[in-house]
Amino acid sequence: MKFTIVFAGLLGIFLTPTLADYDINVNDNNNSGGSGQQSVSVNNEHGVANIDNNNGWGSWNSLWDYGSGFAVIRSFKKKSCIVHKMNKEVMPSIQALGMLANKNKLQGRGPEGPPPKSLIYSVKPDKVNNLDQFGESIVTMCKGIPTYMAEEIQGANPILYPEKCFKVDILWILNISLCEEAMEN
Repeated sequence: MKFTIVFAGLLGIFLTPTLADYDINVNDNNNSGGSGQQSVSVNNEHGVANIDNNNGWGSWNSLWDYGSGFAVIRSFKKKSCIVHKMNKEVMPSIQALGMLANKNKLQGRGPEGPPPKSLIYSVKPDKVNNLDQFGESIVTMCKGIPTYMAEEIQGANPILYPEKCFKVDILWILNISLCEEAMEN
């Protein structure tokens, strides 16, 4: 009986961080060439991570829905949403996201740290008509906002693409470039 109680207590201690929701905030204190303040909110129950970048007119939100396998970036300056499939080989798992963000925050990583992974997407010019295919979280974030689909360009180098690219740098973990000539500034 004592073993069962002790086992249940230890199980609760070790499972709580896995099942809990948590927030991570990272500030660019000197804001010299930086990206303002970023925060990550993780909801393990729904398998969703929300990344907010607060930088005035250059602010954006990104939502990673691990259940549906899609992610979206909403740009305030462009007044649009761009949906893409999550590349699970490059994008960290929901468990690793918090760990990597905390590790980089505590070690003060930034421009001086190791280079982040990169993804480059080509944004399709046609608006998405049916947001439901991407899951409830993305519908909630982008309903009523022009939404476009983007496809990953495998092995691409951003220097080789003359198109205008909207760049999203996430907590020194991942750089995403959304490229399309038709995207307005």
